[in-house]
Amino acid sequence: MAKKITALKAQKRDPERVSVYLDDEYAFGLYRVVAAWLQVGQELDEEKIRQLKQAEADEKAYHRALHFLSYRVRTEAEIRRNLNKHDTPEGTIEEVLERLRRNNLVDDRQFANTWVENRSTFRPRGRRALRSELRQKGVDQEIIDEALQEIDEEELAYRAARKNARKYLKLDWPEFRKKLSGFLTRRGFNYAITASVVERVWAEEQDNAGAG
Repeated sequence: MAKKITALKAQKRDPERVSVYLDDEYAFGLYRVVAAWLQVGQELDEEKIRQLKQAEADEKAYHRALHFLSYRVRTEAEIRRNLNKHDTPEGTIEEVLERLRRNNLVDDRQFANTWVENRSTFRPRGRRALRSELRQKGVDQEIIDEALQEIDEEELAYRAARKNARKYLKLDWPEFRKKLSGFLTRRGFNYAITASVVERVWAEEQDNAGAG
């Protein structure tokens, strides 16, 4: 049996939402974008009401994703996990992700490239560490491989080592090598690069000390 819309009232606590009254009784609340086509006097059957409630659920999930994105850029997997925590149906999650893609609000490829660029600039890491970090963010392996393709690991290791080596300048060679190698290994650089860079930095420091 159809019910008639007898009132549409903006909610005081949230102006972006509208309270819908059917047959003079409060029925449910909707986001304005969902309620845009409704008008007083219109009749809604059960199927129309179901469709409205589904559209409302999708819009609520989309706003939840936007709020989650307001803190920082996220991957699709992070958004999916967040929506799953709120028991969002899988179909709604897919709809939200598709909408975010259309609006250029989620892009795993851009995320991976930016992540690698920022790490390389501020906290250089090797491919192994970067790959692990991006996997934890849920980025696909193919995208990770693309993002890591152009990095110069030896240069990144050298920059990281130069910055950290000042802590160990008073140590003898065995301790210097142990400390700096351990640091670079924890940053995800492999043995060959670590050994080469540690020797290079040690030689530079010895030359500087001799020149001084």
